[in-house]
Amino acid sequence: MKITQQATDTSLTLNLDGELDASSSVILDTELSKSEVLDYQKILIDCQRLNYISSAGLGVFISHLQRLQDANVKLIFYNMQEKVHNVFEILGLDSLMTIVPTQAEAVAI
Repeated sequence: MKITQQATDTSLTLNLDGELDASSSVILDTELSKSEVLDYQKILIDCQRLNYISSAGLGVFISHLQRLQDANVKLIFYNMQEKVHNVFEILGLDSLMTIVPTQAEAVAI
């Protein structure tokens, strides 16, 4: 798993490349745990190159969701591959988290 970042004044984009499993979820958790994450209005998760997500990977997002919401930071996923999106749907996470098809839609929120 490779995670790259791009920041603007109001948003932080995390580009996920590879498989988000138990070992790589630690890296993602470290990134989302940083205090400066709360300085943004939006955390955008680009899932275009995310090939797989395990329960550990999902757990990282779930564990940070309330903290982000309490700080009025929106967590928005976009460019999600169908097989990854299906995992979110099966678990009902698509109703808890914002998932949109494109980067333009994510930025517009």
